[in-house]
Amino acid sequence: MSVIPCLQNEELQKLILDYAEVLKTDAHKLGAHGLSEQEFYNSGVFRGAIERIRGQFSATMRDKREFCRHVLNYMQDQGFIQDWDSAGESNRHDYVVRLKTGRVCVIELKGCLDGNNTNIFERPSNAQEFVIWSVCTNPGADPRLNAWSGIHTRLSAEIISRQQQVDGVRIWSAEPLGARARNSLARRSARPPSLIMCFRRRASMCCRRRLPVHEIIRVLLPNRLTTFIC
Repeated sequence: MSVIPCLQNEELQKLILDYAEVLKTDAHKLGAHGLSEQEFYNSGVFRGAIERIRGQFSATMRDKREFCRHVLNYMQDQGFIQDWDSAGESNRHDYVVRLKTGRVCVIELKGCLDGNNTNIFERPSNAQEFVIWSVCTNPGADPRLNAWSGIHTRLSAEIISRQQQVDGVRIWSAEPLGARARNSLARRSARPPSLIMCFRRRASMCCRRRLPVHEIIRVLLPNRLTTFIC
């Protein structure tokens, strides 16, 4: 059974791999660095440039934050929530959402769940629900691998070691759905939903205890998000 129904774009992945090989062998021909081929690859210029570009792409959250603002504004306009606020840069969470009942739900916004940033979060004391929202906009990402890695090797470790209660994870990926999921949605004339995973109702250091898992209908913020987000 797959972790999520989304698939990696195989055609795009092939193009990426082919271009990466060309870039590695011909990078010394680009730019006005004045170095020979051997000097170029021994200098660290290529590696440093790649790491700089990678860091710039990984660090930018502007588009993700804009997407989430549009979603939360729409939810407020349509009466799904009472209001919401940005938590600001100094906190280890991003949004505080108040439902119509007054329940306080806190969102921590993440990227593709494949980096160390996934481990950086803090559930505030006023949170009645705490949700990790993954917005993966990298078209070359492997959504299944990222979801498995992020949840099993990163989030779960933090939940156990730091006793950080996480009520659910919502994953929105730009990647296409698999054939089975597409066929199922076509039969129901439905739009492809993003994925929601519910966690245990409280954190525990004891791995042998079978603590109850949240039901989606009881985790109120993700439940409201399912009403309209693709």
